[in-house]
Amino acid sequence: MKINNTKIIATVGPASSDYDVLCKLIEAGANIIRLNFSHGTHEDHLKVIESVRKINAERNLNVALLQDLQGPKLRVGDLDGGQVILESDKEIFLTTNKVLGNQNQLYINYP
Repeated sequence: MKINNTKIIATVGPASSDYDVLCKLIEAGANIIRLNFSHGTHEDHLKVIESVRKINAERNLNVALLQDLQGPKLRVGDLDGGQVILESDKEIFLTTNKVLGNQNQLYINYP
């Protein structure tokens, strides 16, 4: 018996969330269907989840669902001269105080 350790992840979106397209992706070897929760509606994602579960039941498969949730977006503020060159092994202070960023300190918008 050959064990396949490679998994194929197929990210689905509006162009690939249709039941027939999902069937083709799975027939082509997709083992995991990835849903990007940064885009689409809950209803869109539910439709894909239900379709994959139906395909699994019909074909006696175990295609997994991966829900990709967005983490926090960390942004730096304005930089002195429009840019800052960071140096290896040099400390830089991150602060939520709105300061003009330089090689010593940077404003970040996440407490």
